[in-house]
Parts: sequence; C-alpha cells; structure tokens
Amino acid sequence: MAFDLDMIKKVYDRYSTRVAAARKATGKHLTLTEKILYAHLSEGDAQQAFGRGVDYVDFAPDRVAMQDATAQMALLQFMQAGRPQVAVPSTVHCDHLIQAKVGADTDLQTAKDVNAEVYDFLASVSDKYGIGFWKPGAGIIHQVVLENYAFPGGMMIGTDSHTPNAGGLGMIAIGVGGADACDVMAGLPWELKFPKLIGVKLTGKLSGWTSAKDVILKVAGILTVKGGTGAIVEYFGEGARSLSATGKGTICNMGAEIGATTSIFGYDEKAATYLSGTSRADIAELANAIKEHLTGDDEVYANPEQYFDQVIEINLSELEPHVNGPFTPDLAWPISKFATAVKENNWPVKLEVGLIGSCTNSSYEDITRSASIAKQAIDKHLKTKAEFTITPGSELVRYTVERDGYLGTFESMGGVVLANACGPCIGQWARHTDDPTRKNSIITSFNRNFAKRQDGNPNTHAFVASPEIVTAFAIAGDLTFNPLTDTLTNLNGEQVKFDEPVGIEMPIKGYAVEDAGYQAPAEDGSAVSVIVDPKSARLQLLEPFSAWEGTDITGLKLLIKAKGKCTTDHISMAGPWLKFRGHLDNISNNMLIGAINYFNNTADSVKNELTGEYGPVPATQRDYKAHGIGSIVVGDENYGEGSSREHAAMEPRHLGVRAILVKSFARIHETNLKKQGMLGITFADSNDYDKIQEDDTFDIVGLTTFAPGEQLTVVLHHKDGSTESFAVNHTYNAQQIEWFKAGGALNIIRRQMAS
Repeated sequence: MAFDLDMIKKVYDRYSTRVAAARKATGKHLTLTEKILYAHLSEGDAQQAFGRGVDYVDFAPDRVAMQDATAQMALLQFMQAGRPQVAVPSTVHCDHLIQAKVGADTDLQTAKDVNAEVYDFLASVSDKYGIGFWKPGAGIIHQVVLENYAFPGGMMIGTDSHTPNAGGLGMIAIGVGGADACDVMAGLPWELKFPKLIGVKLTGKLSGWTSAKDVILKVAGILTVKGGTGAIVEYFGEGARSLSATGKGTICNMGAEIGATTSIFGYDEKAATYLSGTSRADIAELANAIKEHLTGDDEVYANPEQYFDQVIEINLSELEPHVNGPFTPDLAWPISKFATAVKENNWPVKLEVGLIGSCTNSSYEDITRSASIAKQAIDKHLKTKAEFTITPGSELVRYTVERDGYLGTFESMGGVVLANACGPCIGQWARHTDDPTRKNSIITSFNRNFAKRQDGNPNTHAFVASPEIVTAFAIAGDLTFNPLTDTLTNLNGEQVKFDEPVGIEMPIKGYAVEDAGYQAPAEDGSAVSVIVDPKSARLQLLEPFSAWEGTDITGLKLLIKAKGKCTTDHISMAGPWLKFRGHLDNISNNMLIGAINYFNNTADSVKNELTGEYGPVPATQRDYKAHGIGSIVVGDENYGEGSSREHAAMEPRHLGVRAILVKSFARIHETNLKKQGMLGITFADSNDYDKIQEDDTFDIVGLTTFAPGEQLTVVLHHKDGSTESFAVNHTYNAQQIEWFKAGGALNIIRRQMAS
C-alpha cells in the first residue's frame, strides 16, 4: 500500500482536463515536462502559454521532502508561519548527520548519541505538524523517496539539491531552500521561472561495463556545470525505455551537477515494475490508466528540435564508461582516455580509497553489479589495494542485499559497510590518513567532487564513476588501470582479467525489511510540545530579519571579492559544520571561509577596512555589523553552485551583508537569497568585475524605484577619492521585490497568516 494514495488519485483524476487545457493554451503538442508543469499550476487549468526562461509561474507541488540538516532551518521557519499542520504531505529524513568512521552499527549509535538533541527536535516538530519522520539509519532521503513517495506525473520539492532523483519515476522533483519548503508546507503557491527544455534522446542499449551513471557523466561533459541552468532535462527514446527505474534515478540525481532545474524520464514498463516491486502496484495501476499523459507526445519525440530548446543524442550501444574529475563533476574522460589523462596531468596514480553507494548509486542493481566484480577479486585471488567502503542507500536495500549475500561478498574482499546515510559524499567522513593535507586520489560513485568536498583536504583528487568501475579501481589501486582491457597480478603471480559486471535489476526474492525506520506523526499534534533550549549550541529559534529601510543602500564595505569557483561549500561548508545547521548564529562562523580572496589568493583572509588588518571573513563581517556598517560580496560565474543549502544565503543576511554582486548565479542560491530579503545582482558587463578594488566603498542606487527589468546602478568610491559607476542587472519580479522590501518572504507569510 502506497503512502498518500488519496492525494495521488486526486492528481491523476484531474490530469486529462489539465493536459487538454494546456494543449489549448499553447496550441501545440506537449513534452512530458510541460504536461506535468501545466498540470500543477496553482491557478488550475491553464489559461495561457508561459514563456520559457521568462515568465515566473505559481505552482502547487504535491509534496515536500526534507533532509535533517536542511530540515532544521526549514522547520524553524515553518514554526513561525502560524499553521497548525502542513498543507501538503511532507517528510523528514535523518541522513546527513551520521559521520562515517568505523562501520555502520558503531557510527549510527554514535550519531544517535551526539545528535540526540537535533533528532528529538525533528521528531517532535514532525509529530506536531503532521510530518512523516524517517529515523537515523532509515536511509538517504532520495533513495527513501524513490522507494516510497515518488510517483509518475507528480511534482515535489525537496530541501536538497539532489531531489531530482525522483525523476527516475517520472516525477518533476526540484531542489529548493527551506524558505520555499516553508511556503509550500504553509499552503502557499510555489514560484518558479518557467524552465527552458533540454531534450536528451537515448538510442541503443547499455552493455558490458557501461551503466546508467555513464549517461550523466557524458551529459555533464557536454553541458558543463552550468549548461543546464534554468532548464529541465527530459530523456526519451528507445534507450531511455531500456534503463531501469533506479538507473534513471541515478541520471536525474546527478543532473544537479549540470545546474539543471531537474531531470525526468517518462513512465514506462520499467517504472511500473519498480513500483510493483516496492509494494506500490496500486500506483502503477492508476498510472497505467493515464499513461498517455505520463510521457511526451509522440509528435514531440519524432521531431524533438521543434519542441526543445536544445537536443542532445547519445547512442547507449556506443557509450564508454566514464570517469569524471578531479575537482569538478563535468571534466569527463572516457575510460579509454583516462589513464593518459592521469599521466599527462600528473594526478596521483596510486588510488587510496574507493567509495560506492550514496543517494546516486545505491540501488539493488548497483550493489549487485559491484558485488559481481568483488566476487571475481575473491575467486581470482586478487588482493584489494585501496580502502573500500560501501554505503547502502536505505534500510530496505541494505537488508535485502545482506539477505542475498552481497554485503558478505564486499566484506570478504576487504570492504567496510557504512551506515545508511550520506557519510563521505557530503564530507561526513573521519578519513583514515596519516597526512590530511597530502596530495592523493580517491574515486567514488557519488555525484559531487569539489575540492575538499569529501575529506576537507584541498589536495585530494576526487574522481566520479559508476560503482562497478570504482570497485575495479579499488581492487587495482591504480588509476592508470583500465578494467575493460588490462590484467592484474594475483596472489599466485598470475595475470588475471575481470569479466564484465553482471547485475540484477530487481531482487528475485523481492525486497524485504524488518524495520524501515518510519515514524508516523500524531493524529492530533496540538498537544505536542517542541522545546528548544535557549542555551543550546545546536538549535536557535529564529528572529525575523529587518525590513528594507526604504532608501538606496550606501557606504557598503567590500567583504570579499571571491575568485573563481565559489560553491555553496565555499560559502557555507558542510562536514563538521553540519552540527550547527539549526543554529544560525553559530553556523555563521563558517561564512565564506572557503572562498578565495581575489586580492591575496588566500581562503578566509580578508582586509578589515576599519583596522587595515587581515583576518577571517566571519570575524571581519561581525566587526562591520557591530559598527552598523553594511557590506557587499563580489563573486565570479555560477556563484552558489552546488548544494541547495539556504544557510549560504541566511548567514550573510544574519551577519549584515546587504548585497551579493556576481557575474552569474546558480539557480537555487539566487532564489534562496531572494527569499531571505537579500539583494542578489549581476554585472551588466562582466568586465566590471575587474574594476572592484580592495578598499572600495559601494553605493547601490535605484532601489527607491526598484522594478522588474529595470537596472540598478553601483557606484564605486575608490581609496584615492575617485569614483566610477556601472549598471547591474537583477531578475526580481514584483513579488520578489516585495520580499526584499519586507525583509524576507517569511515576514510576508507571517503577516498573511496573522490576518
């Protein structure tokens, strides 16, 4: 029996009417993406066609999902909204706060002890407001959602950038900040700029060593980390229909690394099989009744260039396994060229650790394919040269693969099974190393590999590949090894070669689990108390941000001019800082400590214009705030790329930064800034970035007539007394300008609920 079946029935009951209205409004055949978007308009049936990349549109998502790190701030905000219960089905998943150190059982118990205060808060606030709660150890949010909540044709938002994982089951699932989640849980429309559409036509069929992971590794190489910005990627074709539902989930999951709003596959037999196999045959039956609406129109796929803004075609029969990296997920290498790249770039050849699992690649199929390589290592008498870890995606998968003997296979070849949690993928890894700064290489089946992402070491060269490729590399311990063609010397001195991996899409005996880890909320939460200790170092009730003063903003000091890539990991680091995700003031001590200062090429060292001395970014900003002085952050291209974490927007707001001026923004981060009442602006001429000097003072002019589509002006006051000015752009619409004026969207929600 599926969760929220009545809600799904209501969504499906209106589909035919909504799609017909969309066809009439647009006057054309529809992609799957358009069908789902138009079927979820908050206004009901479509009355007009919306401009891609132009029109802001209000939607009504079907559900909200939150992971424990971001759920804290999302629910602290929701508590201020004044509602007795969430307006749509919502869940919390405890997956981010479990550090990988020893092994699953010990690490999970340690996390429960260390994070008891946070888990108790999340459990009680979920109980009070009607939110489903998945306990620590239940699994990673995206795998649990795919197994329990994702449904074809639905729309979901989640407070994690890899929410698009649910696109593997034909759902538009979009990563957002906690303020967006708060809006939807409060029953308000959710706003999104109507996305552009990128179509990826898949032909042929995967075979041998090539897996679904290689599709998105290839796409990342084509589109780069910002090529999908403002777009939804829709996969179609005979090749798409040949992929397993979990393989499609892998592709959609890592679509976050190309900046895409989300990614999606149409409903097909593979999706129906997965729904039935995860005890949701009732949803498959409902979907079958409207299946023509759960895929794009035939005319669209026959002539994709007429319906998509960009079309990419990939022949799966010709696709090579890929390895992407280091330091960025879009540096794509076919396996046949990877060894040469390692040598030519002088990357560390010795592989120290191989890590498989995570929300991206922890399905039953992934585990079985990897285990087939591990079994060969045992049978062919090979000694595993690198450390090797396995992170199951959920208790359902973990229990099933243990029952079927696969975890035992990994342990026999030297692997360590970690808890069902994010762990090393997000920096929650107490890595065993004799030198935490040494230049070294690791390879993972994760989705993200920015510098310092996994272990905090800027010299760790992290590469991304499929689980089976990672397993083979871990056994070899050498990045110049090609598992498709090369041999290894076994313990008997013999040359042996791997056979192709073999996987099982769905467990032959079916999935099984003793305790999936789910806690249903109270029927009536009115008597449930949510207590936050005012002395807590980890949880802090929020105070509303102040409203705009009604004038132009003048006299801003330059906090930092960030050089090059500045992701949300640079702006608000994860790893050890995750423990402060519910305490805004404490976590603000990590603000921008990873960003590189343009003027001294150093991280966490900026000039305090009041003292003339260099010091940490947060301390410098706190000094400005104490003196009543605002500041500005200047950045480069795709500023805020990466995780959905809204702390990267809330921390500057809390500490008194007034504006973020960059060449371009990543989508989620720009929205998060707007939600918090921050001013996010971009250079009209990116060359104006070069005009910014270290001792400049800034005025932002034009705010008294702040309007959609109208440029603002930045005036620079240089230390030598000279001034210069230039135009800056913004993407604020009328409603977002009201957020800015009110001091944040939450202030408006609070006002609406009070009235």
